[in-house]
Amino acid sequence: MTLSADRLTALDAFILDLNRASAEVILPLFRADHGLEDKGAGKNLPRDTHAAFDPVTEADRGAEAAIRALIAERFPDHGVIGEEYGEDRPDAEFVWVLDPIDGTRAFIAGLPLWTTLIGLRHEGRPVLGSIGQPYVNEIFVGHAGGARLVSGGEARPIRVRECANINDAVIATTDPDACFDGAERGAWLQVRAAAKLARLGCDAYAYAMVAMGKMDMVIEAGLKSWDIEAAIPLIEGAGGMVTNWRGEPVGPNGGQMVISGDRRPLDEALVSLRRSAK
Repeated sequence: MTLSADRLTALDAFILDLNRASAEVILPLFRADHGLEDKGAGKNLPRDTHAAFDPVTEADRGAEAAIRALIAERFPDHGVIGEEYGEDRPDAEFVWVLDPIDGTRAFIAGLPLWTTLIGLRHEGRPVLGSIGQPYVNEIFVGHAGGARLVSGGEARPIRVRECANINDAVIATTDPDACFDGAERGAWLQVRAAAKLARLGCDAYAYAMVAMGKMDMVIEAGLKSWDIEAAIPLIEGAGGMVTNWRGEPVGPNGGQMVISGDRRPLDEALVSLRRSAK
């Protein structure tokens, strides 16, 4: 079934409501008593593994609960997949994919680099996505009709920038030591050595900067569906592309991912990344 333009417009407006509902929960807890818990505690994992410290806060759980409640009220037939509360009707025609706070480590460190990721699948395909950073009052929204930044009650179109080659590229990843295995880290280092500038620790905020034309590429691995699905319609709506490390579409389960604003540096990066593709 084709998603009509009118239906997409209504859902686009609704995704802004979801961002506002989550922000009402999150902002009072940012740089405050947020009830930190470690989901990795008691799992007897080596301390040098990424999963050994797996933080969650009242803001993560409360924001996802608020988003789910509003979806259930407005669209009770829609499914939901979320990081904190799992799956509800994941095979529905419309399924929302949620990460209430992407970058919980940044959140607990008081850094405004965390974001709220909200994506929407229609018949299994990502069609609408937003990346929200309410502390700086930004919501990036995208779909097949384009991408925009909503801030201060105003909206303006955004678009990726041209980048002729990897030597001119500003690239990012979250934490190469924690998120990449040995082969993946080697591939990242090859791309980083060729790039003009690399930034670390920006989480999904870096995705938004590619969509806005401020950065050129983000390389990640070990992602879950809620880590990436919101970004796919945003980046594509801004004129960019999202692939796995083989240059193929990212599947519904996440994994290895490259976001790029321009095809040319992406093709160059994939020469290194393909050797470690899974």
